[in-house]
Amino acid sequence: MATIIYPSPIFGPVHSRRLGLSLGINLMPADGKICTFDCVYCECGFNGDHRPHLPRPTRHEVATALEERLRLMAAEQQRPDVLTFAGNGEPTAHPQFEEIIDDTLRLRNIYCPEAKVSVLSNATMLHRESVRRALMRVDNNIQKLDTVSPEYINKVDRPTGRYDVDEVIAHLKSFHGHVIIQTMFMKGDELDNTGEAFVAPWLQVVKAIRPQSVMIYTIDRETPMHGLQKATHQELDSIRDRVVAEGIACTASY
Repeated sequence: MATIIYPSPIFGPVHSRRLGLSLGINLMPADGKICTFDCVYCECGFNGDHRPHLPRPTRHEVATALEERLRLMAAEQQRPDVLTFAGNGEPTAHPQFEEIIDDTLRLRNIYCPEAKVSVLSNATMLHRESVRRALMRVDNNIQKLDTVSPEYINKVDRPTGRYDVDEVIAHLKSFHGHVIIQTMFMKGDELDNTGEAFVAPWLQVVKAIRPQSVMIYTIDRETPMHGLQKATHQELDSIRDRVVAEGIACTASY
């Protein structure tokens, strides 16, 4: 099985199908995966298969590496569209996340003021006030909500700690629109969330959150669990159109 373990703390730039030319910021160790989810579809594989031996990068290490890369890109007249917190696990779980966001915004303003700062998060750390405070300052606060079914979450996202979807939804509402909802739609044995039983309650929650936009997508790379299948173009288009009909911008990535 092919998996992707990203360099740390900086990787790319890469061409993101949703965000453009993206310079990645990975707050996890470079030799493995630490995540508060253990998703069956994660391109980085299962947590247990890639346990790291190195520590997380420090705030200083992240800022130094980011500035070096931005200087190099500027010298080569290459400008990122976005600085994206992603990689080998949940970025907001880093103990210095808020301070790292401060540094990133400062460096962005110096070297590439047109670039957006994005955070790809699974929403498991929204109970931390410092995390919510930092996310209010970034351009793209992208939070995962694959479903509102606790049973499905336990089978697919597989939280490694306590996860209460109702609490997560309440935190997502607390951003008052400064949030982008990201949802993976896919199929598999007893894991299909493309049907009405899953889409309708998810859509009701999205309406209640009133995000600035929604990103829906499906499997794009090899997954650690075998037998998973992509949602079809027609299924994603239908879900997207229902979100748009509620007055919420939505994109579908196939």
